[in-house]
Amino acid sequence: MLSIQLIHKFCLPLGISTLMWATPTIAQEQIIKTITVTGQGVEMIPTTLATVQMGVEIEGENAAEIQQEVAERTTSLIEVLRSENVQKLQTRGIQLRPNYTYDNNRRQLVNYTATNLVSFETPIDRVGTILDRTVNVGATRIDNVSLTATENAITQAQRRALAKATEDAQQQAQAVLGALSLTPQEVITINVNGANMPRPVMMEAMADRALSSNMASTPVVAGEQEVRASVTLQIKY
Repeated sequence: MLSIQLIHKFCLPLGISTLMWATPTIAQEQIIKTITVTGQGVEMIPTTLATVQMGVEIEGENAAEIQQEVAERTTSLIEVLRSENVQKLQTRGIQLRPNYTYDNNRRQLVNYTATNLVSFETPIDRVGTILDRTVNVGATRIDNVSLTATENAITQAQRRALAKATEDAQQQAQAVLGALSLTPQEVITINVNGANMPRPVMMEAMADRALSSNMASTPVVAGEQEVRASVTLQIKY
């Protein structure tokens, strides 16, 4: 993005408000010629962490019985996760709801659904084995698996993307001014439009595979995340 501007700058006499004895002079108008450019920077970083949301969900006619079974299975699930030293383990939701059918505006109770969901974070190279183990102890839901880089890796990538965006803006200015036989001088203003927080790579489709008894092991392949940054420079020439 390029724009060339002429800025009219009025230079008032120095000391006019503090040195009352100074001889006033006529204000002079000075034209400052600038070009405004916006540069873009992109960094690709490997995903190394998996964030998983999963749990136990059971339907049954007796609310107390299915709630008890969900509690027992969830306890076993949490024991497995702790033995795997997962990070950020927390409960995401506990629910017991009735299910109804409707016929001729009449509501009839069918059964109940009990749910207990947890989430955790683990290195990608461990997530497949962990999912298999949790299913073996009674997990019935894997809502999603998202892959991301570490916070430190994202921060470093954002800085590199900002540096690339700044260089891109400078090169744009040099290309335009060079074509006009003009020379860029100092940078007048800098506007850091920011570096985005990359979205996690979602792998919802793997849930059915993990819960399938035919799968010997749940495969998880790391990908990459894109980090973008934008910087706008106003350069005098």
